[in-house]
Amino acid sequence: MDYIVLDIEFNGRKFASDLPMEVIEIGAVRLDPDLRFKDEFSSLIKPVYFSKLNAFIKKKTGIRQEEIDRADGFPQVITDFIAWLDRSEERLFVTWGGEDFKRIVYDTRMHKLDDAYWLAQDYFDLLKGYLRYKKVTNDVSVEAALADLNIAAEGSAHRALDDARMTAEVFRKIYGELDFTLKQRYKDRFTNAKERRLVKNAIRSMLAKKTVPEWEDIVEHYLEGRIPLDDPKKRDELRRYFGEELEKKRST
Repeated sequence: MDYIVLDIEFNGRKFASDLPMEVIEIGAVRLDPDLRFKDEFSSLIKPVYFSKLNAFIKKKTGIRQEEIDRADGFPQVITDFIAWLDRSEERLFVTWGGEDFKRIVYDTRMHKLDDAYWLAQDYFDLLKGYLRYKKVTNDVSVEAALADLNIAAEGSAHRALDDARMTAEVFRKIYGELDFTLKQRYKDRFTNAKERRLVKNAIRSMLAKKTVPEWEDIVEHYLEGRIPLDDPKKRDELRRYFGEELEKKRST
């Protein structure tokens, strides 16, 4: 089993826009089963919708416009990346949070490419693993984790390959403390954290009032007028979440 430590950079939007965010850089490090470095992948990607990088992204990443202008597009880069990945017979992706994997899926779909490869990949969210290890709840950056673990940071933050290398160092440091049964696969979400939190808080409130939570009551008294529920996929997902959270409460 090889470990693929993945990081991406994607372009931001200075002002509100309906256009999608786009991946502009992929960086990855391959570790062998003994956590030894094997090789790495790095590539810039020329965006489609925001061909000109805004000032914030230029400052944050240090990527120059001329570099982006010379880069290949997403279809070519993702083809090259998959070819590099497939040198491993078995692999587990390691990411800092879930955004990197989501963005690759989104861009694959945006370019009308088959997303089956990515939906079949397992990944481990090292950020969550690190928070469990430290027994804390507030998110931290890779740089903060390095400092906490007394690991010297090398490279430039907010460049994909350097971030992947730094993430790999955190991974190696706490590997023995990680629960890999918590690996996951990407699945579409039609709700956001705020909406799911409303459901969770509604269950807690009703239980505190000695009232048996029912989905219809949750919708009527806690959700309607606060979040849009006209999308059946969102409504179904929230209802499933309600059932899962209620079961957790009953089992504790």
